[in-house]
Amino acid sequence: MTFALSALGLIALFYAVFIVPTQWVKIERVSYPIGLNKRVLQISDLHVEKLRISPGRLKRIILEVKPDYIFLTGDYTMRLGYLGKVASYLRVVKDTGIPAYAVLGNHDYRLKGHLSKLLHLFSENGIRVLRNESADLGDFRLIGIDDDSSRKSNPAKAFRRVRPDETAVVITHDPNVTLKIKRGYNYLMCGHFHGGQFRVPFIFRFVKKGPLPKRGIYQGLHRDEHGVFYISKGAGQAGFNARFMIRSELTVHEL
Repeated sequence: MTFALSALGLIALFYAVFIVPTQWVKIERVSYPIGLNKRVLQISDLHVEKLRISPGRLKRIILEVKPDYIFLTGDYTMRLGYLGKVASYLRVVKDTGIPAYAVLGNHDYRLKGHLSKLLHLFSENGIRVLRNESADLGDFRLIGIDDDSSRKSNPAKAFRRVRPDETAVVITHDPNVTLKIKRGYNYLMCGHFHGGQFRVPFIFRFVKKGPLPKRGIYQGLHRDEHGVFYISKGAGQAGFNARFMIRSELTVHEL
């Protein structure tokens, strides 16, 4: 009996410490006014294979937040068999009627020959995927830079139609691309690092995620010589389906 109770206690502790943070989504609110008076909901790193936030929960959050735009910043799935699940989340976005734009992440490119099927889902749900290109949204220019870790990024091409006098908002997946942008922007949103996924001091600096994590930059708001960028901790998980002291995140940006 004592052994059984101890085992149950350890299981409960493991669940509370490692699993609950993947279910207990945090609505992270970031205020960085750039004169747009717009509210953006950023959804990053769904990784639907291991996502513990339901489509219904996502819909309730969108309706509560009431954003002007929804931006999806990559990593939806890397498995063909999960495209149906991706579709269920994209339908939620579509059903809200809120304008939505997206970029791809490194896991999406692992679909290889089936990537077109993922892109079709976005098109089917009225969500434009920006692949090193921009869209004129009236008050600002939205620039979508393709995934840098997949060697698909081309910042110069993405900025080609952006005038110097336009307010430039960028969405991308891998934050390391900020080191390759050679012109100014007002605000950039990205993901990819999951906030480290496990809050263990210094360990994420040794994971092969590029130069920014080696500098200790893998979540939150940062500034460099070209602009301000925000790294989301993401909604889903990659690898081990758990988090430690880092909750799943959906981000509200007040711009």
